[in-house]
Amino acid sequence: MRKRARRNFGLEDRQALSWVERAIAIERPDAVAITGDLTMRARHREYSAACDWIGRLAPPVTVEVGNHDMPYFNLWERFTDPYRRYRGIERLVEREIDLPGLAIVPLKTTARAQWRFPWSNGWITADALAQTLAAIDALPAGSRVIVAAHHPLVERSAHGKLLTRGGNRAMAELAARGVLAVLSGHIHDPFDRVVETAAGPLRLIGAGTLSRRIRSTPPSFNELVIEGTTIHVTARNLEQVPTEAMQLEGPIPEDALPPREPGEAVAPVHRVPEVDPPVS
Repeated sequence: MRKRARRNFGLEDRQALSWVERAIAIERPDAVAITGDLTMRARHREYSAACDWIGRLAPPVTVEVGNHDMPYFNLWERFTDPYRRYRGIERLVEREIDLPGLAIVPLKTTARAQWRFPWSNGWITADALAQTLAAIDALPAGSRVIVAAHHPLVERSAHGKLLTRGGNRAMAELAARGVLAVLSGHIHDPFDRVVETAAGPLRLIGAGTLSRRIRSTPPSFNELVIEGTTIHVTARNLEQVPTEAMQLEGPIPEDALPPREPGEAVAPVHRVPEVDPPVS
């Protein structure tokens, strides 16, 4: 008898995925927003496994494209057809979800290439922002709006290094439209903060990871409960660490890599692996 090889996303935490799948099945949320980096190296087998898992979820799902989801080894495909490997769930990619009085609107922050390195950093092009703003403006008057992206929209680090190109303009435009919050991934640790923009305050909510590429906190996902215009956020995790202990304080890190040294913890839990997980 031939054994069927187990397909995987790359470096996912299978215990965490099973836990989340059970929670979704039991609690039946109104929607699920997946903010990118489904795979490690965008291999076909990684996509197949990710699409199989997402396809089993019952609620409406929207999936943002992360920098790890762009073809990594096949540059021709990266430039000509970067979403090809999403074929199993293409209807969910950058999908707007319309709920009663509330919409989740996508904002693309990844790029096939940039005039800077690394290409993994965020870039909100004029076209991408225009599409998101047009979708928001087309909603019925009084609609509450949440925007889903991959990269946090913070444009510069505390050291002045450019992070998400076009982030300041995007935040100001979203704040001007009264967006409740922008959801993102990429960092691998949860955070929840309000930033001041030229058009007023904007809330940024970052999710943790369900992979083994943790930084300082256990695998987690964010639970959002919305009452009117108030969003209550709980960072739920496998080890029952309190939300307040998991959330990042201070500047948002520049990338989503695990810390390289034991002293580089970025959240109070200080769960820094002694050795980084393999990335191949």
